[in-house]
Amino acid sequence: MKAFVVLALLVAVALAAPLDDSKNAQILRYENDNIGVDGYKFAYETSDGVARQEQAELKNIGTEQEAIVVRGTVSWVGPDGVTYKLDYIADENGFQPQGAHLPQA
Repeated sequence: MKAFVVLALLVAVALAAPLDDSKNAQILRYENDNIGVDGYKFAYETSDGVARQEQAELKNIGTEQEAIVVRGTVSWVGPDGVTYKLDYIADENGFQPQGAHLPQA
Protein backbone atom coordinates (compact mmCIF):
# COMPACT_ATOMS: atom_id res chain seq x y z
CA MET A 1 0.00 0.00 0.00
CA LYS A 2 2.82 2.41 0.85
CA ALA A 3 4.49 1.70 -2.48
CA PHE A 4 1.21 2.48 -4.26
CA VAL A 5 0.91 5.83 -2.47
CA VAL A 6 4.48 6.78 -3.38
CA LEU A 7 3.94 5.72 -7.01
CA ALA A 8 0.70 7.69 -7.20
CA LEU A 9 2.46 10.79 -5.88
CA LEU A 10 5.25 10.46 -8.43
CA VAL A 11 2.73 10.14 -11.26
CA ALA A 12 0.84 13.21 -10.02
CA VAL A 13 4.01 15.28 -9.86
CA ALA A 14 5.07 14.16 -13.34
CA LEU A 15 1.68 15.10 -14.76
CA ALA A 16 1.74 18.42 -12.93
CA ALA A 17 5.14 19.47 -14.26
CA PRO A 18 5.10 22.58 -16.42
CA LEU A 19 5.48 22.04 -20.15
CA ASP A 20 7.80 24.97 -20.87
CA ASP A 21 11.58 25.00 -20.56
CA SER A 22 12.40 25.66 -16.90
CA LYS A 23 16.17 25.19 -17.14
CA ASN A 24 16.86 28.69 -15.90
CA ALA A 25 14.40 28.71 -13.00
CA GLN A 26 15.84 29.81 -9.67
CA ILE A 27 14.86 28.40 -6.29
CA LEU A 28 13.18 31.19 -4.34
CA ARG A 29 12.25 29.20 -1.23
CA TYR A 30 13.14 25.76 0.05
CA GLU A 31 12.20 24.16 3.36
CA ASN A 32 12.79 20.56 4.40
CA ASP A 33 12.04 18.84 7.70
CA ASN A 34 12.73 15.12 7.45
CA ILE A 35 14.21 13.18 10.33
CA GLY A 36 12.99 9.88 8.87
CA VAL A 37 11.00 8.70 11.87
CA ASP A 38 7.28 9.29 11.60
CA GLY A 39 6.74 11.78 8.81
CA TYR A 40 8.21 14.65 6.86
CA LYS A 41 7.46 18.12 5.57
CA PHE A 42 8.87 20.10 2.65
CA ALA A 43 8.07 23.12 0.52
CA TYR A 44 9.66 24.97 -2.37
CA GLU A 45 8.96 27.75 -4.82
CA THR A 46 10.80 28.56 -8.04
CA SER A 47 11.06 31.67 -10.19
CA ASP A 48 9.09 30.06 -13.05
CA GLY A 49 5.92 29.94 -10.94
CA VAL A 50 6.15 26.39 -9.58
CA ALA A 51 5.31 25.95 -5.91
CA ARG A 52 4.90 22.76 -3.95
CA GLN A 53 4.39 21.80 -0.35
CA GLU A 54 3.82 18.41 1.18
CA GLN A 55 3.64 16.88 4.61
CA ALA A 56 3.22 13.33 5.80
CA GLU A 57 2.58 11.66 9.09
CA LEU A 58 2.51 8.08 10.20
CA LYS A 59 -0.72 7.13 11.92
CA ASN A 60 -1.66 4.07 13.98
CA ILE A 61 2.04 3.45 14.66
CA GLY A 62 2.86 -0.12 15.60
CA THR A 63 -0.54 -1.55 14.66
CA GLU A 64 -1.73 -3.54 11.68
CA GLN A 65 -3.53 -0.36 10.53
CA GLU A 66 -0.29 1.65 10.40
CA ALA A 67 -0.43 4.00 7.42
CA ILE A 68 1.23 7.11 6.15
CA VAL A 69 -1.00 10.05 5.33
CA VAL A 70 0.37 12.51 2.78
CA ARG A 71 -1.19 15.91 2.13
CA GLY A 72 0.12 18.36 -0.39
CA THR A 73 -0.38 20.91 -3.08
CA VAL A 74 1.48 21.82 -6.24
CA SER A 75 0.87 24.77 -8.53
CA TRP A 76 2.42 25.94 -11.77
CA VAL A 77 1.84 28.42 -14.58
CA GLY A 78 0.87 26.71 -17.81
CA PRO A 79 1.94 27.77 -21.31
CA ASP A 80 -1.42 29.56 -21.55
CA GLY A 81 -0.46 31.82 -18.62
CA VAL A 82 -3.05 30.26 -16.32
CA THR A 83 -2.01 29.09 -12.86
CA TYR A 84 -3.02 25.50 -12.18
CA LYS A 85 -3.24 23.97 -8.73
CA LEU A 86 -3.44 20.37 -7.61
CA ASP A 87 -4.29 19.54 -4.00
CA TYR A 88 -3.99 15.93 -2.93
CA ILE A 89 -4.29 13.49 -0.09
CA ALA A 90 -2.84 10.00 -0.22
CA ASP A 91 -3.68 7.57 2.56
CA GLU A 92 -5.12 4.11 3.14
CA ASN A 93 -7.99 5.14 0.85
CA GLY A 94 -5.66 5.80 -2.09
CA PHE A 95 -4.64 8.92 -3.96
CA GLN A 96 -7.31 11.64 -3.88
CA PRO A 97 -6.44 14.63 -6.12
CA GLN A 98 -8.46 17.81 -6.54
CA GLY A 99 -7.42 20.21 -9.27
CA ALA A 100 -8.29 23.73 -10.31
CA HIS A 101 -7.12 26.53 -12.53
CA LEU A 102 -6.94 29.96 -11.04
CA PRO A 103 -7.92 33.16 -12.83
CA GLN A 104 -5.09 35.17 -14.32
CA ALA A 105 -3.91 38.03 -12.14
